[in-house]
Amino acid sequence: MARKGTDKKAVALDDTATPTGGWLRGIRSSGFSLVMMAILILAVVVLAPSLRIYAEQRQEIDRLGAAVTEQNATVEQLKTERERWNDRTFVTTQARDRLSYVLPGDINFLVLNDLPQTAAGATGIAPISAEIQDTDVDWLASVFASVMTAGLAPEEPSPK
Repeated sequence: MARKGTDKKAVALDDTATPTGGWLRGIRSSGFSLVMMAILILAVVVLAPSLRIYAEQRQEIDRLGAAVTEQNATVEQLKTERERWNDRTFVTTQARDRLSYVLPGDINFLVLNDLPQTAAGATGIAPISAEIQDTDVDWLASVFASVMTAGLAPEEPSPK
């Protein structure tokens, strides 16, 4: 018994078919999957700016928190300094050191040029002489000549 249709022919793919094209043809899309994709895309579009703003605000909060911490440290330092200035001994010491104040009965010595001789000579400054030095420059004539030179200078052409 011979069957009809036993002759099977080989099916050949088009020459234009590609592996990607076959994969895309294999995807079955339903209305539900299209709606879910649209909702997903809409969620990304709606939430992306909000997430960016949230990240920027978190950075701002962190920066302001660091500034508050720094200012609190400054406040604590100033409180400590204020407490030191409330101590009478500290105030007396500062008055003696900074303003050269002395208590009644104390003898205060103020030492001028207390550097060693080698350090004073190493600065390269000429020694001080006791003689009065005079210059032969007439400063009034020099100022007058300078003013006249500036006033009589030719005017420069203005750029166009």
